[in-house]
Amino acid sequence: MIDQESSLEFQRWLKRPSNPPIMADKFVFADEAGCFTFKRKAGASRYFLLCTFTTEDCSLSHDLLQIRRELVLNGDSERDKLHATTDQQATRDKVFACLEAHTFRVDATLLEKSKAQPQTRITEATFYQYAWYYHFKHVGRKLLPTTGKMLITAASIGQKKTKAAFKQGINNTLQQTTPRDKWEVSFIDSSKDPLLWAADYCAWAIQRKWEIGDVRSYELIKSKVFTEYDLWSYGDTHYY
Repeated sequence: MIDQESSLEFQRWLKRPSNPPIMADKFVFADEAGCFTFKRKAGASRYFLLCTFTTEDCSLSHDLLQIRRELVLNGDSERDKLHATTDQQATRDKVFACLEAHTFRVDATLLEKSKAQPQTRITEATFYQYAWYYHFKHVGRKLLPTTGKMLITAASIGQKKTKAAFKQGINNTLQQTTPRDKWEVSFIDSSKDPLLWAADYCAWAIQRKWEIGDVRSYELIKSKVFTEYDLWSYGDTHYY
């Protein structure tokens, strides 16, 4: 049995004041497009692109989840996310219709890989960190909330052994470019948050514009794209 003193202590514990949860004022979702192949060959991208999708309202998640559920109901039982590169055009049309209906900001930094000096691409994680550094140096201050924090969610890349290096690259970049009390980073599989799917779609649309001049999908999100920063646009030296 619980004695009276223990019962009173338990009641006092239940009534204790609790600290309010810290809420993010802005949500930043990041994805990349392009590959880490630094040579001219079939299938290798010209650019590596880092794209951020910034919003104060995550309600778009519900619309994207509904599209995924419809795909499952129609027989795609293994479907765990939306992915622009592999989705059917009918699915893309639905996703872009959802994107058009919501308010958000897109920023992209493009690195023309043939202009990357050898020391910037010693490893894939090194080059990835360069992309993050220049992206946040260029737009980081514009994304900061006036109060509270921004939660930065990045789609994890790399193999099991290298994921830690990619995540560390993001953290190192933000520590150099952004006040530490203003951000937290989550580095997760893209299937775990629908707004990573939105970032993927935006990155895909911008990449197709720059790589092959296809602006069909880009035109649908053009009004949301605030910056497209071609980092080495003024360089004329190619290393391969």
